[in-house]
Amino acid sequence: MRSDYWDQPAFETIRPRRMVAPIVFNSPHSGRNYPPRFLAMTRLDHLSIRQSEDAFIDELFSRAPHLGAPLLRAHFPRAYLDVNREPWELDPTMFVEPLSDRFNTTSPRVAAGLGTLAKVVAENKPIYRDRLTLEDARMRIEGIYHPYHAALQNLLSEASASFGVSVLIDCHSMPRLGRHGERATPDIVLGDRYGTTCSPALIDLVETGFSAAGLKVARNRPYAGGFCTRAYGRPQHGVHALQIEISRHLYMNEATLEKSAGFEPLRQLVESMIHAVIGIDLVQLAMPQVTPERAAAE
Repeated sequence: MRSDYWDQPAFETIRPRRMVAPIVFNSPHSGRNYPPRFLAMTRLDHLSIRQSEDAFIDELFSRAPHLGAPLLRAHFPRAYLDVNREPWELDPTMFVEPLSDRFNTTSPRVAAGLGTLAKVVAENKPIYRDRLTLEDARMRIEGIYHPYHAALQNLLSEASASFGVSVLIDCHSMPRLGRHGERATPDIVLGDRYGTTCSPALIDLVETGFSAAGLKVARNRPYAGGFCTRAYGRPQHGVHALQIEISRHLYMNEATLEKSAGFEPLRQLVESMIHAVIGIDLVQLAMPQVTPERAAAE
């Protein structure tokens, strides 16, 4: 089966002129290029199918390459393929053919309809009119998912080779949490899998930057970090991973998916955070202090 992205790039690596720190920024869910064949397969209108996007997150972090750190961003949408899942995390009810034991068909993500190929978008709206073929899944996973992760691994390996350590900042957005106007509702959720995927110095630095701007920051609840954070974060081997979730109400209208007046101030704040992370003391990263009691809390 020919790739749905045969005539356009499925993702893009934006490199700095010179890499000044071992930091790699990843935006896997902000893609908004919907292939015509995929749109013909969905029962949703164009606005509904976009509800699972981390809309404009790549733009919020777009200054990273200018400051000396690469940015990997998806052009394919999350509703089409989710690279923040295991490669073969699939719902058997979505396919014409039966799925063998080699597929992960029983994960909580699959049960929620949010596997590698999602079954639903926000508010549990079904995506597809008909069942898919395994050939379609292979086209997306072998043709896009694996190359995407190869590109991400390559960036982290380059950083490690140059600096002795590497840091993945996995960039996401989230719907507004809690009741409208609730003071305790977090604006930012930082995920390090309960202290197991990055140095405390890194998450402390990022939390301080957002908190100093008056934003409410939470750690690991309700988002502790997805597949990318878990798979790449190995601080004991010099690879750190931190997931950042930014509440969409800060910068956009969640219903119309249009930027709000808050977009530019938030982009500037994110730029300041990027600058701070790029300037982190590499000695602190080289000596991670993973706390077993926090890991056990999961």
